[in-house]
Amino acid sequence: MARTIQSVGLSIKRVQHRHHRALNSALAELGISLVQWDAMRHLRAQPDASLHDLAQLTFQTDQSFGALAGRMVDGGLLERVPGPGRVVRHRLTERGRALLAAGDALVERALTRSFAALSPRQVDQLGHLLELMLKTPLDDD
Repeated sequence: MARTIQSVGLSIKRVQHRHHRALNSALAELGISLVQWDAMRHLRAQPDASLHDLAQLTFQTDQSFGALAGRMVDGGLLERVPGPGRVVRHRLTERGRALLAAGDALVERALTRSFAALSPRQVDQLGHLLELMLKTPLDDD
């Protein structure tokens, strides 16, 4: 049976939604959300990233990421540190690093279950196909 572009696009959205729910559920064991884990993951990868950069990496507006960062500072996951000039940067706290590491294991376990129906070669092919799609600009990119 030939699949339509719309049905494939909807399947991608359904898998994304499924991952979001599963990861939020797994991370709730640690008292953090997927959005918080993702922010910490990006901060670990790019410790000098600006608030604006982190907002873009996490698909948020500057304002919503600023509010998230404030809640994460209040929760002891991040700390504010002075940057060049008037810039304020964020850094993971010891607690944030520990929760991020624990979250990494939970995310890995949940995604491994999700992709269990695919062989390692199929997972690689899927990754390659998605990367090709991301290289194709859309009008609003």
